[in-house]
Parts: sequence; structure tokens; C-alpha cells
Amino acid sequence: MLKSLGKTVIALGVILGASAAQAEERTITIATEGAYAPWNFTEAGGKLAGYEIDMLEDLCPRMKVKCEIVVQDWDGLIPALNAGKFDAIVAGMLQTEEREKVITFSRNYGTGSAAFLVRKDSPLADMPVGKQVDMGKDKEAAKAAAAEMLPFMDGTVMGGQGATTAGQIMAELFPGVEFREYKSTEQHDLDLEAGRIDGVMASPVALDRTLEKIGADQVVFAGTEFTGGPLGGGQSVGLRKADTELKAMFDAAINAAIDDGTLSRLAVKWFKRDISPKK
Repeated sequence: MLKSLGKTVIALGVILGASAAQAEERTITIATEGAYAPWNFTEAGGKLAGYEIDMLEDLCPRMKVKCEIVVQDWDGLIPALNAGKFDAIVAGMLQTEEREKVITFSRNYGTGSAAFLVRKDSPLADMPVGKQVDMGKDKEAAKAAAAEMLPFMDGTVMGGQGATTAGQIMAELFPGVEFREYKSTEQHDLDLEAGRIDGVMASPVALDRTLEKIGADQVVFAGTEFTGGPLGGGQSVGLRKADTELKAMFDAAINAAIDDGTLSRLAVKWFKRDISPKK
């Protein structure tokens, strides 16, 4: 799904934390996807918005840097970071063991989980709801929850964004269930609404937006919500392994934004729930 970088990295002219007095301050370039509401998305007219955009408006002045935000397709984020095309990734990216093999992460600024949003006219809608299981801490409970859900998945088609943990969780807990990967959340939302797939696995805060868009008359949350395991340590800033100073700057700024309640306030604003980490 890689595209040429010249086509997918779009400088939007968004500068955060800058002023005339800061003209000599360090500038860092941060990549986001711009297509993962409410974490980050592009409004009509091309303006970036979302939880992470507001968060960066707070973090950059704390770090005493100017931040330029660029847009990059999801599947090209890590390769382009390591190629030196930008300095950091802020794109709802979960800190996982697999990704830590090639990049490093700041402390987390969000807490990650995966849930199912399914069509009401699908057998998936009858899956039991209300359970949350940590795949890392209780693997047997996760397997048991999956076994309870599998009979409802027989003959259905699930979807999720490619190069995310959704495919890994489906392969690990739901082998044999057809799973389609999509380049963006917008694409799998269109197929879910059209009935070309029966359900989607994604972050529940992203699925809240899908539910709002498609409508509660057509889709519903069902099944177990999974945390831990492949979902790692939550949403974090992705950085090159050598950039230890920048990591320390982000860690300190994020900790300060947790301490004074900024991240909690922004989370409630964008997600209608507090997904901010606790120290």
C-alpha cells in the first residue's frame, strides 16, 4: 500500500507553537494521517483537526519548539520517519513490540483497546456485550471470550484498517474468519454501511464516530472489547531510535499535560470519554 512519498506527504503549512519571538527556536516536523477521526482528520477546506492536533498545540509550546505538521498515508509513516522525512509520528499509533523493533516511542498519551462495531442485520449483532479482557494479562480469558464469539462469526466478513493491530488480533483469536484490510477507516466505514462487510474491528473511540456517521439504526457495538497484548502500551509519539533527546522532550511535555489535566480535558472534548493515561 506504499505510495511514492512525493504524492503522500503534504505540507499543510500548519505551524504550532510559533511566534515572532520564537523565530530562532528549533522546528520539528510531525507527521499525522489526517484520516483517523477523532484522533486526527482533515476538515472541509483542508484544515487538520482532532484530539492529537489540539494536543500538539499544547505540547509544542511546552517543548519550546515550532511544530510543522505534514500528512502522510498510514502505511508509509514508519518507513518515512526512518528515512528522515520528518521527526515524529503523532497519528493514533499504538506502541507495540513489533513496532518497537524499528522505532521508539514516547510515553503514551492515550489508552488503547479494540472493539467491534457490527451491522444489526448480521449474526454478529447477537454477540454478548459488556466484557473487557486484557490479552496480555489473561490470555486464557481472551481465548475464552473469542470462543464465545466465534459461532456468531461463522460465514461473516470482518474489516479493519491495514497495518494496525486489528489484523493481528483477528489472526490470533479468530482464525478462519474472513478479514479484509482497508487503507483507511473511511473505506471500511463505506463497506460497513453498504453491507459489503458485517463488522469492523477498531479503537472504540474511532468506532464512536463510525456509529454516529452510519447511524444506530444500522450498526451496534457487540462482542468483547480487548486491551493489552498486541495493543501494547497505548497511543504514543513514534520517534527514531537515535532521537533520545526528542523523546525526553515529548515525555516531559506529555507528563506535564497529564498532571495539569490538559489531556483529560481534550479527551472528553473529542471522545466524550476520558482515554487519557494516568501516571
